Formats: sequence, structure tokens, C-alpha cells
Amino acid sequence: MAPKILTVLAGASVGGAETFFVSLTAALAHAGLEVHAVLKPNPTREAALTQTGVPFDTAPFRSVLDFTTRGVLRRVAAAFKPGIVLAFAGRAASFVPKGDYTIIGRLGGYYNLNNFKTCDFLVCNAPDLVRYVTQGGWPQAKVFLIPNFPAVPNGPAMSRAAFATQGDAPLAVALGRLHRNKAFDVLIRAAALIPDLNVWIAGEGPERENLERLARELGVGARVKFLGWRTDRSSLYKAADVCVYPSREEPFGNVVVEAWSCGVPIVTTASTGPAWLTHPGVDAIVTPVDDPHALAEGIRMVIGDKTLAARLAAAGRERIAHEFSERAIVRRYLDLFERVGA
Repeated sequence: MAPKILTVLAGASVGGAETFFVSLTAALAHAGLEVHAVLKPNPTREAALTQTGVPFDTAPFRSVLDFTTRGVLRRVAAAFKPGIVLAFAGRAASFVPKGDYTIIGRLGGYYNLNNFKTCDFLVCNAPDLVRYVTQGGWPQAKVFLIPNFPAVPNGPAMSRAAFATQGDAPLAVALGRLHRNKAFDVLIRAAALIPDLNVWIAGEGPERENLERLARELGVGARVKFLGWRTDRSSLYKAADVCVYPSREEPFGNVVVEAWSCGVPIVTTASTGPAWLTHPGVDAIVTPVDDPHALAEGIRMVIGDKTLAARLAAAGRERIAHEFSERAIVRRYLDLFERVGA
């Protein structure tokens, strides 16, 4: 009999890990498991869970002295009786009390390992995170590698006119939190080297003001559009000629698999995750980290060669079908639950 699964998320207001929490929770339910969620209040995520039919409770997830959150988790666990608690990231894991269930901490970044002390096992979505946690003292036998699958609701291509972009102009789309690690500043510098390139950057974060200022200073403010955090990612990908993912530090790279799933060629950098995910020249153009000239050259290659663009996109779709589909990744979670739930 499959165990009941309680998924737990503290989480920021926006972010890739937070988006994947909803995607995986829903996918586990679709696979036939009985799933319940506890999350920090967030209207967007609550609406998404409601739409998928997954029951949930909310808790504040404030500080170590936040006994309300632990009370919610104990109450839900007593009523739901999960076999496994899957805690997304360190903050959520630090709140989960010990109980008559197996606690699995899920890492999508280089989180503080002290927050996972109550966990019985860890799941990492990339090999370098496995290295990180095992070097941090976790036994190899208790650490599992399960990558992410792309969860991009299907939608029609966004009209370029929606963001004052000429229909025949080359268009690059970039998605992610506006944080230094994502290196959108490098993309803006690369755009300044390609006079006809338009760029849509979808995301929010602490670097937005700096990035907008940089675009103005480099004279590309009219060509680089900041769209804010978007939930219509499929429509953005489909509108573009190329997806650009210029990260400085990236343990996995959700945007890579999302772009593949939407059939758009990708130019990325050799940060840890994309370097592991991609086959350079086969399913992606991969350039050095922090090199706007190399990134610009990679973008030029794709927008200037339709045959290359189509070949990269087709190879990416193949990778999704055979390695990163929802079905394949959920199967790995089911195997893990069966293995550790006993």
C-alpha cells in the first residue's frame, strides 16, 4: 500500500523551488497517492493547489520560536497520518517535528545543512548537491538524486505586440529570480552587442532596479523589457527565437528543461547545473560563465541559423521525453517512497 505523503513548504513569495513544490505535489496526487500540503500563505500557490484538488493547510513559518507552525504540522500529521513528510528546502525541514513517519528533505540549492537535522533522508535535484551534502557529513546511502521535470502549463505564443516588440525582430526570453546568481546583467551586456536583439526578462527580485539602470546606461532600455514574475511561461517561451539562461551559479536549471519542453532552443552557461544537464552543441549552446561576448556569440549563432535552432530544439524535446518527463521523475519518487517508507 502506497504511503500517504505530506508535502511542506515555507518558501519565498516567488521562485523556481516554490513553483516546483506545487508541480510535484500535484504530480504525486495525479499518480494516485494521497497527498496533503502545508505551506506558508501564498494566494497563487493556494489557488494552484485548489485547482489540482490537493487539500492543504497554511502556517506562518516565521522563526525558531514560531510554535504555531509546529502546532499546525503536528495537528495535520495526527489527522492525516502520513507515512512520509517531504520538506521542500531547509526552512520547511527545520519546522517538521519528529513523528511516526519518515522525513525526507528536498534540496534544490546549497542550503544550510543544519536545517535538515531531523530528516531521515535527503533528495537532491542535481549531482553537485549530492556532493555538497555528502561532503557535509551525510552518508551516501541516505542521499538520493532525483532531478526536476518541467511543469509548464500549455498556452499559445504571447503576442510580441503585448510588450512593444516588433514581430520580425529577433527575440530572446530569460526567466528567473532577479538575483546576482542569475547573471541577467551579463545578458543585458550581451544584448548591447547585438543591435537588433530584443530581450524579455520575466522575474522579480532584489536586482531589478540595478538591472533596469544597467539597461538604460548601455542604451538598450527600449529593447530589454522587464515583465515581472509570470505564470504564463509557455506563452513566453513560444514567442521567442531563443531562451537565454546566463546563470553564474545554478545547481540544476529549471529553465533549461522548461525551454526544451516548449521547443525553444537555449543558450546557457557552463554553471554547474546546465553543464551537467546539457550536451553542448547538441541540445544547447553553452558559453563560459560571466562572459557577455561569448554569450552574445552564442545568441547570434542561434538566431542566425534556423537549421541549428531547429536541431537544438528537437534534441531538447528528446531529452524531455526520455529523461525528464513528469512520468519518469514521479516514478523515481514512487520508488524512493517504497524504499524508505518501510
